[in-house]
Parts: sequence; C-alpha cells; structure tokens
Amino acid sequence: MRSYILPLLAAATLKVTALPANEAKSEKRAVIDWTTAYQKANASLAKLSVGDKVGIVTGTGWQLGNCVGNTKAAGSIGFPSLCLQDGPLGIRYVNGVTAFAAGVHAASTWDIDLIRERGNFLGAEAKQLGIHVQLGPVAGPLGKNPMGGRNWEGFSPDPYLTGIAMAETIEGMQAAGVQACAKHYIGNEQERNREKMGSNIPDRVMHELYLWPFADAAHANAASFMCSYNKINGSYACENGGILNKLLKDELAFPGYVLSDWNAQHTTTGSANGGMDMTMPGSNFDTGGRTGVLWGSALQSAVQSGQVQQSRLDDMVRRILAAWYLVGQDQGYPTASFNSWRIGSSNVGGNHKTNVRAMARDGIVLLKNTDKVLPLKKPKSIAVIGSDSVVAPKGANGCADRGCNDGTLAMGWGSGTAEFPYLVAPLDAIKSQAQKDGTTVSASSNDNTGQGASAAQNAEVAIVCINADSGEGYITVERVAGDRPNLDPWHNGNDLVKAVAAVNKKTIVVIHSVGPLLLEPYIDNPNVVAVVWAGLPGQESGNGLVDILYGAASPSGKLPYTIAKQVNDYGTSIAAGDDSSWDLFIDYRRFDQQKIEPRFEFGFGLSYTNFTYSDLAVDGKPSAGPATGAKIPGGAKDLWDTVATVTAKITNSGGVAGAEVPQLYIGMPSSAPQAPPKQLRGFTKLKLEAGAGGTATFALKRRDLSYWDSGRQQWVVPTGDFTVSVGASSRDIRLTGKITV
Repeated sequence: MRSYILPLLAAATLKVTALPANEAKSEKRAVIDWTTAYQKANASLAKLSVGDKVGIVTGTGWQLGNCVGNTKAAGSIGFPSLCLQDGPLGIRYVNGVTAFAAGVHAASTWDIDLIRERGNFLGAEAKQLGIHVQLGPVAGPLGKNPMGGRNWEGFSPDPYLTGIAMAETIEGMQAAGVQACAKHYIGNEQERNREKMGSNIPDRVMHELYLWPFADAAHANAASFMCSYNKINGSYACENGGILNKLLKDELAFPGYVLSDWNAQHTTTGSANGGMDMTMPGSNFDTGGRTGVLWGSALQSAVQSGQVQQSRLDDMVRRILAAWYLVGQDQGYPTASFNSWRIGSSNVGGNHKTNVRAMARDGIVLLKNTDKVLPLKKPKSIAVIGSDSVVAPKGANGCADRGCNDGTLAMGWGSGTAEFPYLVAPLDAIKSQAQKDGTTVSASSNDNTGQGASAAQNAEVAIVCINADSGEGYITVERVAGDRPNLDPWHNGNDLVKAVAAVNKKTIVVIHSVGPLLLEPYIDNPNVVAVVWAGLPGQESGNGLVDILYGAASPSGKLPYTIAKQVNDYGTSIAAGDDSSWDLFIDYRRFDQQKIEPRFEFGFGLSYTNFTYSDLAVDGKPSAGPATGAKIPGGAKDLWDTVATVTAKITNSGGVAGAEVPQLYIGMPSSAPQAPPKQLRGFTKLKLEAGAGGTATFALKRRDLSYWDSGRQQWVVPTGDFTVSVGASSRDIRLTGKITV
C-alpha cells in the first residue's frame, strides 16, 4: 500500500503565495518550512510507542476535553494534547473574542489585505487561548446552490475568488502561530442528508471548480484539511482514497494531515487506508460521546493484525507532528484554559474590531441609488423599520450557536459561529449619527407592515431593514433546517418594503443576508430609491452601515455571487438524495453560458464616485501543453509560475475619494472544450482620491490559463486566442485584449 508521503520534500519550502496585483508580503512569519518540520517530526516519531501514536491520531471523545476536539499528549516528546476549536469567523464557545465578518462578507470586500488581516487576527486570538488548530477557513461548500445552508461560512461560488481568500486567510492565521484547517473537503454543498448523500462529481468539474480553492489552501501551506460528511462518487469522503490519497496527497502534494468532520468517520481500516490521519472527536455523538470508537484501541488492533500497515500509522503521526512544528507550536505555546462546555470569559479581542468595522463598511454592496439619494445629508427625519434594525430582545447571544433570527442578522447559525462581545445594530448607529445631525428618528422595531407604514409616512427618509438566514442542519430555525427553502427574505420582508414604499417616496432598503435574494417584488419600485446589500458584517454591523449611508466612505463592495431574477436561473436545487447535477456552469458561468440576464451580476457594486478604465496592456504568454513541473504543495510547480501580466489604468473621474475593484476575466480558446465563456482570473482593489489614477496589475499564472484534461489527467494550456477582459463586474467589461498561444 502506498503511504502518500509528500514527494520531493526538499522542494516544499514555505513561501508566500504570489497573488494578482499584489506583491508578496514581507511580514515576519512565525513558521518554518515543511522540510525542516518533517525532519523534526521524524526525529520525534522514532521516540514514540504504538500507544502514543494511536493517542495522537485519536480524539479523546465528545465533551471529554475542554475543546470541541482534543487528542492525547505524548510526554516523551513534549507533545501536548492538541486543542481543536471552531471556527471560521471567530472562536466558538468563548466570551470576549471577536465576532468577525462572515467569510461571504469578507469576500464582498475583494480586499486581500483586509482578508489577510482578518485571518491573522483570528489566529492571534486562537493562540492566546491555547488553541492549536482553528477549524477554518471554508472552501466547501463553494456555493453550487444559492440556498445551501452553510454557504455564508465560505467565500464565493467562484473558485478563483475563494482560492485567493483561502490562501490569504491561511497565511494570516498561520503567521500568528495557529494551525489552519481547510474545510469541508469536498463536495459538501448542502445540509439536507449531508451525512449520507452522495456527490457524484465529474473529474474535470472537480478540478476546475471544487478542488481549485483547496489547491490554493495546500499551496498556502495549510497545516490540515477536514474531510466532509458526504460520499464522493460512492465512497464517504473520510475514507475515499481517490480524493484523500490521489487528489490531495499525491496530485496536490499536501504534506499536512486530514482530520474527520465530527462524526464523519464510518470504519476503522477503511478510513485509515483511505488517507484520513486524525479522527474527531474520537467517538460517536449518538451514544453520548463514550462509545462507538473506531480508532483508539480498534486502530491499534488493526495495525497489530496487519489490516493497517505500521507505515500508515507512522505517516499519520508524522503529518500531525510536522504541522505542529511548521507553525512553531513546539516553542512556548500557551495551554488552553477555557472550557467549551461552561462558556467563560476571556479578553483576547485587542484592537481587532478595527478589522470588523472596515470589513462591515467595505463589504457593503450598493445595488441601487436613484438620483444619488445616498449618501444622506442631515435629513430632518428618518424612520427605521424592521426587526433586523435592532439587537434581538433576548440579546445577541440569546440562542445557542445563534440558532434564532429575532433581530439584526450579523452571522448565520451553526458550529461556524462565535459569541458576540457586543453587536451594534443599525438603529443604534443611526440614532448616534442622527443626534449629531439634529435628525429626528422614529422606529418600528418589528415586521408589522401597518406599524412600519405608520412610522414611515411622515419621515423624510425611511430605512427598511430585512434579512435572510440559514445555517447548519443540526439546528432548525423557524422551520428552516439548514438550507434555505427559497430566496425570499424572512418575516415577510418583501411586504414590509412594499408597505413602507407605498407611503414614503424615499425608501432605502438595507439587507443582511447569507446569500442571494430575489429582489423582484420591489427593485423597480420608484419609491425604493436605494438598496444597500449589507451582508453578514459581524459585531460592528451598524457602524459600518452608517459609514456608507452617511458618506464617511464611498461604497466599494462587489457582489461575490450573482443575484438572479428568478430562482430557476441558477439551475441548481437542494437534492433529496444523491446529487449528480454537477457541471462547470454555476453562478455567473451559467448565466453567461445560457445568456440569462441577471438582476445584479457577479462582481457588481455601485460607488459614490466614477472610475474610468484605459491603457490595457498584455505582456507575455504561456507555452502550450501540459504542466510538467515537480510537485509542490498545490500541484505541479510550473502551474504557479507567472506566465503573463496584464495592466490597466484606473482613474477616479468623480468628485470624492473611493475604491474600485477592477476584475480580470479570461475566455478560453475554442480548443478548450466546453469551457465557460469567461472566468475570473485576477482582481485588485485600488483606493484613489478624486482625480487620481492608478495601475491595476494582474499576474496570470499558468494554471489560470489551463483547463483540466481528464484524458491526460493534466492541466493543459490550449492553443488559440484567449480573450482578456477587464471591467468593473463580470458584465461591465471596459477593456478587452487577447493572448495568442
């Protein structure tokens, strides 16, 4: 049996991933390289007994340790009991941590510096608390279905945008000293029947969409991956040698370890031989966490009987030890003192709210702004309407894992949540600004249409706050069992907007949502003069909103997904059983291929200023044919080589300072069969004073110009003309050129 230890470890030196339009970061890194980490791991491995090894790879059991996941210590080498803790937007089950913007909101900033800082702050808080492995970031679900319950934990249905966000977050986290865990690998795109359904994904679709951001995670030297609940092409993800051994450990040369999602392991030998390296939490939820142990003594017996080779056990341990050494956790790392099961208080947030405020502000997408009604200019009176405008009456943390939707929405529900240290609601922040401006504020803090209309009818401006929630399937909220049943707002939000707009000609709609909503019931209503897409902004929600509403900053967020006119336009649905409806055409790829007009396209976002594009230049081109380089984390080395550079001049031609996100899309030559019409392959965020110009630079890697040839099992650069498109969104293309190979 092949052990799938990283080939050519000497080539696996730790480095900063080069990203489009940004130079490599020079920050001090709290990590070593994989080669050195493996040397240390091998030296320690030789000192361990079989019992020690089994203890390192086996969780101690659900609620039998202070963290959501714990392993046994190995005193002979000074290896601690590892603490594994959720989650992707903040540390779960601890008071006094930061409740950051959700992943999908981070993506809507399109700001890699903010995304990296968010990851670094997440990691810094985890390290202070003694957490070794923070369970995030999320690239699965990618967002195949806009109604998927956990889409908001991830970034975008575009694999390129998600991949960049994954790499930046991982490098930020691990620079702080905590191990990142890229999850959920792979094909976990819905909550319904997630523990038994099958995702039957074609090879090319797997590579070009769902594996793509995980390749970025591996290239960013993620310490660990989490295998998902579902089956992949017939076999459970956590014992599927095709995705764990072949794709991840061989093709992507991933040198870290794979841990199971909680309760996603099904067999002893199948999971061991299939490529899983750590079982979490080590026991079965259904029996109170104390029985149903599939590793532990069962794994030791399997090794002794030869069902699992000793070399496979050694490989598991080596990978776990190497990841521990990689981020420097062998030197003075704190011991976890909190207890997840008796939520206590800590104070690790520091100044991290600055990142939350910036993301809350810069992730807002302005969708409509008739006659420049925004920014507001000291109106005489404002009505603020809707339960989404206030903190829930029982408090921001009134429901476990945020399993209710009784007030303003700043994160979804499930294991990917955190306790709010505080939550600034829209009404609170608007009142604070109104007091400075001498504006009278009236409010209707519920969703009653009659009361909302009454509050709005005499106000100069009416602001209606609505939302749509979703989450993880172990919690049902208002009959929603994880996945959304539709793309409508909750609590009759459409009717609330229409009732207010019927009596107020300056109605502004503010939307907090886990993903796309259908806006058709009111988007063309002339009395709805502005629509502000406020996402899932975290604890500084209202403050970030007021920054945009009143013009302290110009809106600069862009949609990380498409907003359709009707739900069928997406072409996907939540599957009742196994799902075989996987193709290359999700989100904007489908809208482009099918020539469907979206309501608001991927990458769209208005500003208070204007930007002009000019002077497109293309330099360089790749050689045709397959990538053939030696394997490094992330795949063949030459896939990561820059092979062409595209530049464009962007000028702020308006009257106020602002930030623009120029986006680069590539159209493949006809020799690449059945490729999407265009695919995002670069972006940057330029912050420009009024009248100032800047250069957007896009570094195209070889893989950006390749497609996956399933016959050859290689990434291949096709021959012919590549279309180069640079614009303000996927449909607002300002400049075009070509690359001929």
